Amino acid sequence: MTLIRNVVVTGIGVVSPIGVGKAAFWDSLVAGRSGVTVSDFLTTSNMPVPIGAHVKDFDAKQFVRPRKSLKVMCHEIQMAVSAATIAGDDAAIAPNTIDPDRLGTVFGSEMFYGELEELVEVYRRCREEGQFQFHRWGERMGTDIFPLFMLKYLPNMAACHVAIAYDARGPNNTISLGEASPLLALIEAARVIQRDHADVMFVGGAGNRLHLTPMLYRGTSNLSKRVDRPESASRPFDLDRDGLVNGEGACVIVLESESHAQRRGAKVIARFLGGGQGYESAEVGHVRTSNGISQSIRRALRDAELAPEDIRYVKAHGLSTVEDDILEAQAIRDCLGDTPVTAPKSLFGSLGAGGAAVEAAVGMLSLEHGLIPATLNYERPDPRCPVNVIHGQPEPMPTPSAAMLLNQSGTGQTAAVILGSP
Repeated sequence: MTLIRNVVVTGIGVVSPIGVGKAAFWDSLVAGRSGVTVSDFLTTSNMPVPIGAHVKDFDAKQFVRPRKSLKVMCHEIQMAVSAATIAGDDAAIAPNTIDPDRLGTVFGSEMFYGELEELVEVYRRCREEGQFQFHRWGERMGTDIFPLFMLKYLPNMAACHVAIAYDARGPNNTISLGEASPLLALIEAARVIQRDHADVMFVGGAGNRLHLTPMLYRGTSNLSKRVDRPESASRPFDLDRDGLVNGEGACVIVLESESHAQRRGAKVIARFLGGGQGYESAEVGHVRTSNGISQSIRRALRDAELAPEDIRYVKAHGLSTVEDDILEAQAIRDCLGDTPVTAPKSLFGSLGAGGAAVEAAVGMLSLEHGLIPATLNYERPDPRCPVNVIHGQPEPMPTPSAAMLLNQSGTGQTAAVILGSP
């Protein structure tokens, strides 16, 4: 199939630890303001690593309509729908103004865990003489819990709620492959438009790595222990990095065919030029290499019909763990040489399936403003990470320009997207 339609970005909505809304988010990026703090929630929960990046000054009631819908949305979905409202406003798309059959949604997602407060009373009623009685759980769950409990936490419900809000009757999909999911969703949404199956797509992701259930499941071995200076804990590619930082957030991006955007006079923020995907096994016992990341980079270059020297800036995954940063840096060096690199997780940590979406906004806004934000906490280069990390101050970006976005999942999926200047 020949892909003939040009795809552009016309709206961005961000709900992040460093700002809600495009302007606040960009101001924090340029100023290098960290969103990582000591968390009262984690401290009172007696978690061994009490730092994280929470979304502050956020009230979903300001963005979700009708408000009664909030009752069937968990926190992650509330962030996603709020981000979609912000993105729609940014793109000047009001509900019922786009042909509903030509409007769709694709989201990157992950497991949304039930709020413990909703389960505490059920748990208590299943105890007898201090012991939890498993045989009581099925009965109590059916009678004592909110009847629409499951609808609040299904991973696909973010895309569904956004589609309901905008009466989007076009393609609707959810990709649940961890941290890489939003970039994979971005590629899929662009393909939908290029195949002429839609004119406009809402694409994004939401995640929360600060929920107690996944934190207890994953443990703390890969987390930074810099609890005395939380703002310096996330330090991608730095020699003294000691682990990642958990956070939460969401972002929604409006993709549109260029011809449709021109007809309605929409402002173009960035252009989708191409995307690539890869995979390398994360199975226990497999010796990891940088091949999966390199695959996605090379495939994105081929899809965009660009050479490595055409890429002027890389937005790296930059997880801030020792091994992950080494492998990503090797792939960037092997495929793109000395291209400037920045790692936004230095400001707000790992947001799970929301991270790649929020970080995509970094790349898009960099192209719009012609400025590349600096990586925070990059003080001592790691010789095992041979990349040209932008640090200290933001750097101007030549225009026109092309930027590459990179993200990877812990389960082995890799994704690369190339964006062009507006």
